[in-house]
Amino acid sequence: MDVKTAAIQVLQQAGTALHAKDIAEQIMAAGLWQSGGKTPDATVSARLYSDIKSNGDKSPFVKVGPQTCALRDSTEISSGATPVSAAVQEAPKPSPANAGFSFTDCAQKVLEEFGGKKPMHYKEITEKALKKGWLVTGGKTPEATMYAQVITEIKRQQKRGERPRFVQHGRGYVGLSQWMGRGLAFQIEQHNHQVRKALRERLLAMRPGEFEELISQLLAEMGFEMVEVTKLSGDGGIDVRGTLVVGDVVRIKMAVQVKKWKLKNNIQAPVVQQVRGSLGAHEQGLIITTSDFSPGAVKEAAQADKTPIALMNGDQLVMLLMEHGIGVHRSTPDLFEIDGGFGGGTERLGK
Repeated sequence: MDVKTAAIQVLQQAGTALHAKDIAEQIMAAGLWQSGGKTPDATVSARLYSDIKSNGDKSPFVKVGPQTCALRDSTEISSGATPVSAAVQEAPKPSPANAGFSFTDCAQKVLEEFGGKKPMHYKEITEKALKKGWLVTGGKTPEATMYAQVITEIKRQQKRGERPRFVQHGRGYVGLSQWMGRGLAFQIEQHNHQVRKALRERLLAMRPGEFEELISQLLAEMGFEMVEVTKLSGDGGIDVRGTLVVGDVVRIKMAVQVKKWKLKNNIQAPVVQQVRGSLGAHEQGLIITTSDFSPGAVKEAAQADKTPIALMNGDQLVMLLMEHGIGVHRSTPDLFEIDGGFGGGTERLGK
């Protein structure tokens, strides 16, 4: 059974959105699919994202959060009809007694009545909205639809420069922005600066294999497909391979070497030359490091008559991890927190 079919079966049984790691674990435990790679969750994530990008509304999957996918209406999928996205479908027409209550309106009402100015999980929000009779839906996955519509509204309002009415707290928790203070831009930036430092420190504390798997996870979020960690390889050789897909048209095979080095140990030109010499046919190279690159390495990577080697330094790596919600989550649209347990730590910054 292929990954797509196995994922559909697992999501149908779960009846709710699942993280790529959970999908991978369940389909492998059930014997529906096996992976020879070291990062099956990254492979599952990349395959599902690829299907969503390629098929749009005809894909059986919809992304509802970082590395988290839900199934579109399971009844329509099994019958072969064109599925309706659980993430973007309009709220069903309410009964006259509940006129005007969309999924997001219901979320606000639940948070105001039951939240006590504290975030609530989207599943609990949905459950209370259904029990109160505010939410009327015939969908099979109301929890996934609730979460997806709240997140969609947040992103839409942020793009418009508006203050969203909801705040995403990570791990499925949602609050109201009206509970947050105003005039905190400077304090937020100072806080996030400390988070960036802490995130880099946790990267440096990771074992080599863990760091390589983290990079494969990031690459999948960035649009790479068929991401696989090649082997646990100290300082030499290619660590991760994948295909960068741009606009569902351009496909670039990439060979990636990762260097978990301290800030003062910059990557030198010979490392760039080594990566270039390790490339396979039609591959381009990428070096990702927690440190930085010397002027000589930058010059070598940009040689016009040689295969280009892309460079990602520690600052860029940390910012991309934060952008894609890996190792951190947003307490508000602009305030980040380190995820508990990421890199072995459990404390929260700024508390």
